[in-house]
Amino acid sequence: MTLFADGGGLSRFSSRHGRLSQVYLADRLRSAKSYDRIAGYFRSSIFELVGEEIEAIGTVRIVANADLDILDIQAAQKVRDAKLFRKFVEDDSIIDAALHGDRYAKLYELLSSGKVQVKVVPRSIAPFLHGKAGVIHGDGGALAFMGSINETRAAWAHNYELVWEDSSKEGVDWVQAEFDALWDRGVPLPDVIIKEIGRLADRREVSVEGLAPDEVPQAALVETPIYRDGESLQPWQRAFVSIFLDHRSVYQRTRLLLADEVGVGKTLSLAASALVSVILNDGPVLILVPSTLTEQWQIELKDRLAMPTARWNSTKKCWIDPDGRVIKGQGAPDVVRCPYAIGIVSTGLIVHGIDEHGRPKEGTEAQHLLQRRFGMVILDEAHKARGSQPMGQDERTPNNLLKFIVRIAERSKHLLLSTATPIQTHIDDLWDLLKALNQSTEFVLGNAFSPWYKSENAMPVLTGERRFESIREGWDYLVNPMPPARDDDIIADLRVEFDMGKDDWVLTKLAADITNPVLEMKADNAMVTEEDGLAYFQRGSHNPLLRHIVLRKRRDLEDMGLIPKLPVDTHPNRDVALPSHIFDGLSIGTSDAFDSAYKAAEAFTAAYRKRSKAAGFMKTLLLQRICSSHAAGIATAEALLGKRELDEEAQEELGAASFSGLAAERKHLQDLIEALTGASDPKLRAVRYFLDEHPSGSRTWRELGAIVFSQYYDTAAWIAEALSEAYPEQPVALYAGAGKSRIIKGGVSTNVLRPKIKQLVADREISLVVATDAACEGLNLQTLGTLINVDLPWNPSRLEQRIGRIKRFGQTRDRVDMANLTYAGTVDEKVYRVLSERLRVSSDVFGTMPETIDADWIDDLEALEERLREFTKLKERPDPFRSRYANGLVDAGAQWSEATRVLAREDIAGRLSIGWADQRKSMAI
Repeated sequence: MTLFADGGGLSRFSSRHGRLSQVYLADRLRSAKSYDRIAGYFRSSIFELVGEEIEAIGTVRIVANADLDILDIQAAQKVRDAKLFRKFVEDDSIIDAALHGDRYAKLYELLSSGKVQVKVVPRSIAPFLHGKAGVIHGDGGALAFMGSINETRAAWAHNYELVWEDSSKEGVDWVQAEFDALWDRGVPLPDVIIKEIGRLADRREVSVEGLAPDEVPQAALVETPIYRDGESLQPWQRAFVSIFLDHRSVYQRTRLLLADEVGVGKTLSLAASALVSVILNDGPVLILVPSTLTEQWQIELKDRLAMPTARWNSTKKCWIDPDGRVIKGQGAPDVVRCPYAIGIVSTGLIVHGIDEHGRPKEGTEAQHLLQRRFGMVILDEAHKARGSQPMGQDERTPNNLLKFIVRIAERSKHLLLSTATPIQTHIDDLWDLLKALNQSTEFVLGNAFSPWYKSENAMPVLTGERRFESIREGWDYLVNPMPPARDDDIIADLRVEFDMGKDDWVLTKLAADITNPVLEMKADNAMVTEEDGLAYFQRGSHNPLLRHIVLRKRRDLEDMGLIPKLPVDTHPNRDVALPSHIFDGLSIGTSDAFDSAYKAAEAFTAAYRKRSKAAGFMKTLLLQRICSSHAAGIATAEALLGKRELDEEAQEELGAASFSGLAAERKHLQDLIEALTGASDPKLRAVRYFLDEHPSGSRTWRELGAIVFSQYYDTAAWIAEALSEAYPEQPVALYAGAGKSRIIKGGVSTNVLRPKIKQLVADREISLVVATDAACEGLNLQTLGTLINVDLPWNPSRLEQRIGRIKRFGQTRDRVDMANLTYAGTVDEKVYRVLSERLRVSSDVFGTMPETIDADWIDDLEALEERLREFTKLKERPDPFRSRYANGLVDAGAQWSEATRVLAREDIAGRLSIGWADQRKSMAI
């Protein structure tokens, strides 16, 4: 020890001369009153404090380092906490906890008691992975130390380490000042990490048989990617899974229509329910979605919930695994031999597999699917399954998709329909879906004599226009179908009064048959009493629509603080002058090459219309893709000429494996290709203008971070490569389907997995992303502040999903910018004008916008405006769905992220990997 003249001294310690755990640490901490420590990386640092010496100290404070940016620290707490959580669990914390459970338990006790406090500082403030120091205050005064040492038992006991101790006032004050400065800049260790430490300490892997059904969701989901990313299923998504399980218990067969508004996240609600159904051994799951969404569903289930699924390729007649690999088979019959428990099939394929009499065509996938039973069938964009009522006819005629769903409902234990548009053009569109849910049951709408079975009877009751003054007046509505006993005391008493079994859903007795006068009086009183402006059949679950339609509105979720209210500034607009060499009004000026190609596309569809009813679809197909980019236009025309493979959507619509054009049609397509080949695409100039020149405060859109969206991979790949060429110093990420994602920098392209791109964007190492719609779900980009739609989907739900990528909690900007690019004078521009107007209008009780716009709406823009206006009628009245779902059922109550009894990932993956052929051949439904 070297003594100082002013007091104190300098002591040097080396593990070469003795174990520092004995000769230094234990001795110094034994009599300590407080302990301040500048440590290393935050995950290992907090474990360094576990030891007997800590327990007797009054206050222990540790400031640790983490791989964060200063902007992460300044972000909203929810985002900052999520990022730190990801850092904490990025190593295999589950294995570590299994090996050192006692250490986790001790640390949880120390942290949760408040005796040990931890703060984290970002790397930009103090990258001190090796700058270790501390101050110990005790009865005998204070001392400071610094050195190479890591404060772990292994480091103190076994590693070669050096420690210098300074007990002078000057030395102690200097180290204390360093600690205080870092402490003041740090942020507290998130509660979610403390809870995770406690969860891991108590974590136990259990079998499915050891869990109650309502315990399965959290046990299966707590360690999926969405939770490991520091996020979780949203409260209303968890609530839907709980509703599914509740109906499974009460009715044995779940029948639900999920009608949440666009952008609320229905896919994960349905997927989590499917996962639970498979784990509970209900049987195979069939998911029916439009062909354009099959890959998107498969990607989201894998990336977010670690659910391997297979999707059916309708043109190659084979299954495709989660990694994009083709599983070869024997054609259409293989559709019932899905290699995974969950299979995704295109609805377009189903439509073409039904004949005019409603029977499946021989040898089609529809026929094969209708020959087996399912544990669950999910139909996305269910509004496409509907009937029509031709002039002069009394009955509605179902379309092919509705015919199939009615048939498959008889062969499925659970049926979940999903749409943000329960009413497409007529109120009976909704009843078409409800009747499909009611197939082979009576608990949804009752029997054919139920007043709920006809919309004209039911809607006035749902809206409150018709109210009842006595139980006898409302009797038929109450007992056909009869709600479950648990829903209401009066219902329970009536079930006892008439000796109804738990599986009886229709009561044939009359109100006059009630023998208990007190019960009749209570029922009369309930029938006439209003609560919050809602009549009896408008509240609770007295109304079968409220029982079997789950509808949560974005506005309500925003009001409850569950979704951020973040303004989006749309560009171009008339407030900012635009360069005339790029823009014509608020749209992009077209080039001669584009105009020639557009005319060629119109000429092609005019020629094709002479021989095919699919000409309307083909016009939509070509014009949308030309309006997206030259690259997409050329690719589509070449596919139609047989020079490359036509995509599944087009092949399904055409009803053939390939398109065979006549000479005149092929000439128009060749003219289109020649016009666009080698021509400069004006879209690139517009994208670069917004990235580099369009006003946005003191920073450009590129500096703020931007994501560029396209519907088509050809467009996305082209724009990503073009931007990389324009900005050779900046990495550009292309976020797309299986095997297509990559990072491009300086002309060098490197394939990467989607999760890696998400991580690089979250870490702010990439701030320019080009993405396809197929991959956009689950892509949370609050680190980016701007969005450019290089093309506009004629689909309001897709547009809302794109906005949702940056309009998230933790967005560092108070407002975000979105540019929508359309070509002047095109149908694309006209459709967008109508859509943007409708998106500003509030909605009635059943929703906002259609999930998709039918191709036949596009030809008549006035008709399109009228169609959309039907969806967005503003009606101010008490909302029974808000009363039902915006409060008690928003959250299931369970904190799934804290589940300690879990199912092993290998067990879950094993169950999901059991193909349809290996599951039991028949099911009791």
